[in-house]
Amino acid sequence: MTPEEHAEAAARLLKAEESGQQCGLLSLAYPGMTLEDAYAVQKALVAQKLAQGRKKIGWKIGLTSRAMQQALNITTPDSGVLLDDMAFETGSTVPAGRFIQPRVEAEIAFVMKAPLAGADCTREDVIAATDYVAPSLEILDTRILRADPATGQARIITDTISDNAANAGVVLGTERHAIEAHDLRWVGAIVSRDGTVEETGLGAGVLNDPVTSVLWLARRMAEYGQQIEAGDIVLSGSFIRPIECPSGSKVTADFGPFGSVAISFA
Repeated sequence: MTPEEHAEAAARLLKAEESGQQCGLLSLAYPGMTLEDAYAVQKALVAQKLAQGRKKIGWKIGLTSRAMQQALNITTPDSGVLLDDMAFETGSTVPAGRFIQPRVEAEIAFVMKAPLAGADCTREDVIAATDYVAPSLEILDTRILRADPATGQARIITDTISDNAANAGVVLGTERHAIEAHDLRWVGAIVSRDGTVEETGLGAGVLNDPVTSVLWLARRMAEYGQQIEAGDIVLSGSFIRPIECPSGSKVTADFGPFGSVAISFA
């Protein structure tokens, strides 16, 4: 793809988000689209949002579970950018029409106190740079059709990455924990929708340790001359399947001693 096509694809995504009408698969519109192209589209999309006055508040890491990687026939996670208009307080309600097809995942959030980057970054560096960890929910949305109506072809990884890794919102719990206070592999959640348990999971579902996920992001960003900044929120990846959230849904995630977090959809 050319830089002009990257910008064109980003404009399609922005229009879909603003109109609430999903666009067609970019992987069909641009045959041969690579992962590098997809991240270039994402970068162009985020640049357009920043130009509109949005501010970056962090990063999300996706496709960290073995099951999701196998489903998409990939062997690596993906990442997207968190912006200030994506932040929701726990217990709040998302306005009707804000998202197209919202879904929710439970994650462990890292909030950073120091920059983090570099191909030689280590696990110890991640721990040292982390201010605290907290329970969180990520709200996913898709500005791209899940499948092409004519061919039946489903979205693939390049579609998802282009679409800012399906990133739409972040809900942080109020509890804050020192990263050394818990074995994050054993931090889990019981996630309910409208009072019914939908999913359960453990932090170990995220690359065997959420710290490994943040380390992956720091090393990947080094390839692009980027870094995680002090104050950034980093969503380390979901350890449950996405839960559909039609209008009227209320999702609660009980992390036990680690805390809780909730979000409703008008």
